[in-house]
Amino acid sequence: MMRTAFIFPGQGSQSLGMMSGLAGEYPQVLDTFSEASQVLGYDLWDVCQNGPAERLNQTEITQPAMLAAGVATWRAWRAASGSSPDFMAGHSLGEYSALVAAGTMQFHDAVSTVALRGRLMQEATPAGVGAMAAILGLEDEQVIAICRQVAGEEVVSCANFNSPGQVVIAGHAAAVERACDACREAGARRALLLPVSVPSHCLLMKPAADALAGTIAGLQFESGGIPVLQNADVIIHEPLKDIKDGLVRQMWQPVRWTDSIHYLASLGVASFVECGPGKILAGLNRRIEREAGIIAITDVESMRAALESQQK
Repeated sequence: MMRTAFIFPGQGSQSLGMMSGLAGEYPQVLDTFSEASQVLGYDLWDVCQNGPAERLNQTEITQPAMLAAGVATWRAWRAASGSSPDFMAGHSLGEYSALVAAGTMQFHDAVSTVALRGRLMQEATPAGVGAMAAILGLEDEQVIAICRQVAGEEVVSCANFNSPGQVVIAGHAAAVERACDACREAGARRALLLPVSVPSHCLLMKPAADALAGTIAGLQFESGGIPVLQNADVIIHEPLKDIKDGLVRQMWQPVRWTDSIHYLASLGVASFVECGPGKILAGLNRRIEREAGIIAITDVESMRAALESQQK
């Protein structure tokens, strides 16, 4: 039997005007952003629509914005009589959206938690200390080995295994530069520094993860929802304490997206639906599982296409 997984993007998919393509027809979008705004104390929808872009791209604002976008898309899907998927997963921050949509985590708790997560991540590394870079055209093991070789006394490691031939590295800025140079020498097609202020998913984020752990431990989670595959270890955890532990570890351990999509495919998933602005995960998935179907719900037209696909 063909199974379906809903997937939720993280930081990097945000843009001014995001979600406006769904908001006109689905009141769940504005309702979700209004709910988030009440928790945050500012108008999140206004920031997403009117910016300025520099404010939307601040980590502590981007994170609740992307959470709200993913959850709003899911709520619109359900309001349109869309069926429940067999599994869910989220790329990095998107894991929070998945856990809310799955019924494991309360939305208001997720909003306050990811806002705090963003602040802690920003505070963990002063501006200019850390960096991230995308490495294209090398095998994962090559990039892992290069990071180990050039690290020295600094931190540089693989942060995102996004798709075959696409790895993101993170760490101290100088070490990331050394790794980029070494990757180019090893034959990488591109080694491109990314315009981010926080070096996510590396040891520099361990203090932020430790600081967030107590907050996550105190949250009320519910069991028995839609299974969510977690980034840090590519496992569908059942004990609630293990789900919480996975959220803490994913802050400083790599996002294993390639392995996650392969694993879902091994469970019979042949159709993926991306919930949220942009089509980044759809693009990655096409390079990971070429035979699988993928639809990104970004506007009314793609919502209709996704709804029609479930009838087939």
